[in-house]
Amino acid sequence: MLTIDQATHDAIVAHARRDHPDEACGVVAGPAGSDRPERFVPMLNAARSPTFYEFDSSDLLALYKDMDARDEEPVVIYHSHTATEAYPSRTDIGLAQEPDAHYVLVSTRDGIDRPVEFRSFRIVDSDVTEEEVSVVPSHDPAVETQEL
Repeated sequence: MLTIDQATHDAIVAHARRDHPDEACGVVAGPAGSDRPERFVPMLNAARSPTFYEFDSSDLLALYKDMDARDEEPVVIYHSHTATEAYPSRTDIGLAQEPDAHYVLVSTRDGIDRPVEFRSFRIVDSDVTEEEVSVVPSHDPAVETQEL
């Protein structure tokens, strides 16, 4: 199960709406081994595409160095689908390289002013398992955000 605070959930949804019609992508980092998503890091979709996302390689390298320095890991890796349901595509499954991460997908296919689908999956060795999402009240009204 993914447990995520309301502010982080809302920040992911806002990013998906802001980048629509292109796919949005990012990471929520947390203390290594904790399974706690704490630091929201929206990333630039280097593909700038409505059907595909990719992290900019230099931004991704900088993020991993920063997480290493903070003793963090990617707890959530998220992206949006702009025309399809919030379910991993074959490409998404092939790109999933973090077996301990929660892969969150947000679908904005019904438009940015409508409710979105927000789903989480575990993807290990190309095996996709959907998991429950529990959105809990935020302990801090401000989400720590890092722009890369």
